[in-house]
Parts: sequence; structure tokens; C-alpha cells
Amino acid sequence: MAAGRTQGPPELAMNPYESNLLHLLHVSAALVLMSQTFYAFAAPPETRRKVLIWAGVASLVMLLTGLRLWQTVFGFAPAGWLFVKMVCWLGLSALAGIAYRRRELAGALAWVAMILAVTAVAMVYVKPF
Repeated sequence: MAAGRTQGPPELAMNPYESNLLHLLHVSAALVLMSQTFYAFAAPPETRRKVLIWAGVASLVMLLTGLRLWQTVFGFAPAGWLFVKMVCWLGLSALAGIAYRRRELAGALAWVAMILAVTAVAMVYVKPF
């Protein structure tokens, strides 16, 4: 492996600056997605469009950076924990829109959001399967 490169297949390797930038964008997008999701639980209905735009952009950035990191580090090799993370991402991405339609479920949806977020973070660090 060349010096200054991250792990993975040599043809997919990226330099450390790209890796750090992707990680920063991925985590920042996750924070924006979570903040917009929780804001949607309590926000007035007239904020719906703006919140859903921000949540959608954050979700897309999170997906694209996550896929690039998966390509580089694992060469798109299937891993169970990655698929669990994708399901968590899909659930979190949908919750902001659901929150505006189902106001009476805001408390339960907030718990679902927390469980999905904690599960996704746990999959990154534990990688159980």
C-alpha cells in the first residue's frame, strides 16, 4: 500500500485528506439530519418545506459520502452491519416527513429516531456481523 493512503483495494485508495473530508461531511450530515428531524417533531406546520429540504440534502450527502467510504475501505464487500446502518439511515430520512403528518405520534417517533441513531452509531464501532 502506498504511503499516505487508506486501506482498501489499491485502485480505490484515497489520500488521507479525502478520507478526512468524507468523514467530516458524513458526520456533519448526520448531525444536520438528526437536528432537522427533531425540529420537525415540534416545529409549526409552515416550516415543513424548509425543514424537509434541509433534511433531504443532509440525507443525500450522508448517503453519498457513506457509499464512497464503503467503496474505499471495503470495496463494496457485503457486511451485515452496513446493511443495518442503511436501514437506520432510511428510517431517519423518512421520520422528518412523517413527523409533520403524524403530530400525535411525535413522542413515539422521537424515541424511534433515538433508537435508529444509537443503533447506527453502535454498528460503526462494534461491527457485530
